[in-house]
Amino acid sequence: MTRDFEQFPDNDNGDILWQMQEDGSDLTEPHEVEYSIAFEKQDQAEKCAIYLLLEEQKISMYLDEETDPNFWILSVHINMELDYADINDLEEWFTKIAHQFGGEYDGWGCMTYVYDDEDEDLE
Repeated sequence: MTRDFEQFPDNDNGDILWQMQEDGSDLTEPHEVEYSIAFEKQDQAEKCAIYLLLEEQKISMYLDEETDPNFWILSVHINMELDYADINDLEEWFTKIAHQFGGEYDGWGCMTYVYDDEDEDLE
């Protein structure tokens, strides 16, 4: 299949989405996407968490002991189809919110599941 650069632009998000599609992930099916914001201080993360809860977002928060024990990570979990424009819009929103509360937007990720017809036959 030839890459459609309008649907999958030549940048990090476009590359990730293109690779996911090439690997067999159905981007039109909802995925739980996790957007992360990093904070140096717990109180900054907590204030941002309250703001996001008031915006009706599903969140989790933890101290990043594995990578850097000085950072608090606030994750926002959104069930959505994997659409390039929607991901970029949310990244812009989370970047703005991160700066508003003294944090830094740290990217997104999600699990992918590839099912083939043979898996269904085994059940």
